[in-house]
Amino acid sequence: MTEEQIQYLSTDKQEQLEVEMKKIKEETIPKLAKRIDDARQMGDLSENAEYHSAREEMAWAQSRVKQIVYILDNSEIISDATDNKGTINVGSIIKIKSSTGEKEYTIVGAQEADPVAGKISNESPLGSAFVGKKKGDKVIVKLPAGEKEFKITSVK
Repeated sequence: MTEEQIQYLSTDKQEQLEVEMKKIKEETIPKLAKRIDDARQMGDLSENAEYHSAREEMAWAQSRVKQIVYILDNSEIISDATDNKGTINVGSIIKIKSSTGEKEYTIVGAQEADPVAGKISNESPLGSAFVGKKKGDKVIVKLPAGEKEFKITSVK
């Protein structure tokens, strides 16, 4: 597995995906199978909107299960800590200072990115610029609005 195929997940996100997959397999798919069977009993399938709707939903549910299995099979669970050298990695919580003030971010895998909540992906321009750096480092990041300089003030 190459580095690009690995999905980084927190244990919380892993649990969320497992719960979602279990619900789809044990609740959603059986209900949809019953809807499809009930719709078949109504006769002519070519003009049966309920049948076609249920089939589309079934295809989505089965596709989502495959997607979750792929993510879980190709994921690496991250700890919420840096390595023993204080280097920023996926799972690190960092504080950065720029001309616009100080902010705190958690570096997460792409599946969990939520910039509004302070979770930035290790694959994003901002996140990838911090990975491998340490407290005290100055980082220049190329953003859509232009280059911006950040100073790393804290790494947990």
